Amino acid sequence: MKKLFAILISVVLLLSVFTACSSKPETGSENEGKISVVTTIFPIYDWVRELTANTDNVEITMLLDNGVDLHNYQPTADDIIKVSDCDMFIYVGGESDDWVEDALENAQNKSMIVINLLEVLGDKAKEEEMVEGMEAEEEENGEEEGPEYDEHVWLSVKNAQLFCNDIAEKLAQISPEKKDIILDNAQKYGADLASLDAAYADAVNAASVKTLLFGDRFPFRYLTDDYGLGYYAAFSGCSAETEASFETISFLAQKTDELQLKYVMTIEGTDHRIAETIVQNTASKQQEILVLNSMQGTTASDVANGTTYLSVMQQNLEVLKTALS
Repeated sequence: MKKLFAILISVVLLLSVFTACSSKPETGSENEGKISVVTTIFPIYDWVRELTANTDNVEITMLLDNGVDLHNYQPTADDIIKVSDCDMFIYVGGESDDWVEDALENAQNKSMIVINLLEVLGDKAKEEEMVEGMEAEEEENGEEEGPEYDEHVWLSVKNAQLFCNDIAEKLAQISPEKKDIILDNAQKYGADLASLDAAYADAVNAASVKTLLFGDRFPFRYLTDDYGLGYYAAFSGCSAETEASFETISFLAQKTDELQLKYVMTIEGTDHRIAETIVQNTASKQQEILVLNSMQGTTASDVANGTTYLSVMQQNLEVLKTALS
């Protein structure tokens, strides 16, 4: 399958070359002379937008702009062409981004700057983990693979500070005339991230509860590790499972009772059946369901309506304060 996908990418890019050669270049285009930055997910898009505020020479594209999350995304031919031609491409770098290697190998712009967030994170990247009571993944047949890293690196405000510093440095390299503006933006945005990080730490330090219980996938490991929180969950963060067994539901319901938790957590989306079933299997059946936003389904429409990385993480902080009360 991977070989077939690589062939398809090669065909798409070859066709794009012929199309470009047969088309007359536009004159007076509003994007003429601009630096093109292509990002996969919303948080990266928003970081670049913040870092390039008050500049007029950067065009930013978010590939995952229609609500499809990273784990289910398949690039279109148009997406591949955007990546091939851009000046900077920024992506997460986990298993969900397996398509990127072939896209970059066949890219037309051989001088583009590429940022892989997991590589930036280095030895701070965390492998997927199975905690007690979590639904086991179905084993896949095939060759033994290396470690699977938790891809949800953007859900740590500490990580965001590291990523933004790296992105700002690279942006300044390809846009030296805007270097001072970009670095000034990075300093101001970094201060906002640091302030939010401190607010999370204060909230956890003041909390009477130190454990979260998720009736859902759990993409918040980087966040909980940052502040020393424990967790239980139905599935790991990158799990493709959607149905929880009786044993998993029973364990989580009993753990809710044991820890006297008033809240069962879930992530954004309309299907909260597992969390609801856990509540119905507790002794009191009175727990409230709270939602933490993992930004995996953020759309272009959300962005147009004012959603930002900081606004979502601030909302998550308020939810966390309630969950830990």
